[in-house]
Amino acid sequence: MADHVPLNRAQWDERAPAHARSPDYALERFRSEPDFISDVVRFDAPLLGDVAGLRGAHLQCHIGTDTISLSRLGASMVGLDFSPASLAEARRLAADCAAAVEFFEADVYDAPGVLGTGCFDLVYTGIGALCWLPHIERWAKVVEELLTPGGRLFIREGHPMLWSLADPRPDGLLVVEYPYFERDEPMVFDEADTYVETDAVFEHTLTHVWNHGLGELVTALLDRGLRLTGLVEHDSVPWEALDGQMERLGNGEYRIAERAWRVAHSFTLQAVKPA
Repeated sequence: MADHVPLNRAQWDERAPAHARSPDYALERFRSEPDFISDVVRFDAPLLGDVAGLRGAHLQCHIGTDTISLSRLGASMVGLDFSPASLAEARRLAADCAAAVEFFEADVYDAPGVLGTGCFDLVYTGIGALCWLPHIERWAKVVEELLTPGGRLFIREGHPMLWSLADPRPDGLLVVEYPYFERDEPMVFDEADTYVETDAVFEHTLTHVWNHGLGELVTALLDRGLRLTGLVEHDSVPWEALDGQMERLGNGEYRIAERAWRVAHSFTLQAVKPA
């Protein structure tokens, strides 16, 4: 097992219960409103289109809110994550919502062996997933192996340009501090907080993460034989990526308050495995 896996898993295991209790994930709305879906999936819906009847796999699903949202849109979903604490929350929520979603515990690179190969019409992955993976080429291989011929990948992710920016400066300048391109060495962060509203205190604060350039991602998918069908860059993200410099929009999204057009915040990419 790679050294970063237990380190990062401990961080996610500790934060999963806090995320489940946070109003930002809106678990009580999932339980009380049968047609409620997450802000993330609601944002994705116009580009995602009709998923009714599709068999889908959600990679790095965390506590399952987006997985259950896709199920509520009519897809037959499974979720996969490496954090047992996250999956415990996901399974509890699915049971409370009577959602027919099955969750599997595994590293994302092991997904084909756990979920099966060539049997998914849709592979979905969302914000804040790819940064935990050291090799984008290995991830693209996983996607290709999971998809049935004619199946498609849908990913919305934080833009690699946004991930490369330094912490906010008092003068508001945006400064490139971290790698844009994938490197062998991880970026190491020691952060005591998390990205949702919570008063929880955490002990596991050290993480290893990687950035992957947009060209690297596209090339990795093309090298696996997938055909790119869409690439859209957005001027918002669903979390406050730069503390104190972003304004909250009305749809669960955040945008740099001053001259947001300076940098892409996130992107949506779609690709199809040829029939």
